[in-house]
Amino acid sequence: MGCNIFPSACVSNISMKIIQLLTIATAAAIFTGGSTHETQAAENAAPPPAHGRILQRIARKLNLTDDQKTQVKAVLSADRGTLAALLGQLHDARKNLRAAIHAGEANETAVRAAAARVAVAEADLAVERMKLYGKIAPILTDEQRRQIAALEERFDSFADNAIARIGEASNN
Repeated sequence: MGCNIFPSACVSNISMKIIQLLTIATAAAIFTGGSTHETQAAENAAPPPAHGRILQRIARKLNLTDDQKTQVKAVLSADRGTLAALLGQLHDARKNLRAAIHAGEANETAVRAAAARVAVAEADLAVERMKLYGKIAPILTDEQRRQIAALEERFDSFADNAIARIGEASNN
């Protein structure tokens, strides 16, 4: 991963990546109600993957109505192409950063330039997430929005604890 010099910074970066991906996946699953996994499970007589079950449980906790699920699915479907393109750009930028770090002639300028491209891709994705939230939040009740905020706080707490454990381990 290119974390030879500062492993704790690398793990922090990994944790943030995981949180970002979980946030996106959770939002999509929450708002779609996990119906894709439910249909697949019924057709294949096999349970959905673990992340699918977790996301279905989150969707159930929000207690979305069928009307809310339909409305949110429509919003996400309309932006699916944009999200896919932005996630692809972020993935490519991260791969290029990793390549710059591991390059035989690696230098600070090249790594900073590659890191800046990652930052631009993350900013573009953040703006799209903001737009989606602006479209989806009005569909939800105040209580459902509070529940989402609480889930995000739990993710942050998990990341904070993981980072603290890494810091403690590096001091030993």
